[in-house]
Amino acid sequence: MADGARKEVKVSAQFDLDIIEIYSFGEEVFGPVAAKSLVADIYSRIWSLDQMYFLHVECRHLPTKDKRYRNIIIGSYLIIYRITSDAVEVLRILHSRSSIRKIRTSRKVFKK
Repeated sequence: MADGARKEVKVSAQFDLDIIEIYSFGEEVFGPVAAKSLVADIYSRIWSLDQMYFLHVECRHLPTKDKRYRNIIIGSYLIIYRITSDAVEVLRILHSRSSIRKIRTSRKVFKK
């Protein structure tokens, strides 16, 4: 995992479900414009991970020696991703108040 090496960004099927829930909630509570803005911000940060995957801190709930699990905080949401030898895998986006157990199950996510 060399710094600066470009990696493919992949999103899990679970992430796709999570983002739909976030958009639906945001649209209901804040309106469609705010919901679209939040989703656009999320995707903007995710697609920038192709080169900037080491920019964000290690996910403290998923510690490893090589610090492969990282997270991005956007408002009240936590985007969890994993750095592999050839890709950046975006696993989940969860509300920051999610249980530690739910966050830890993110390790098992990714088949797309």
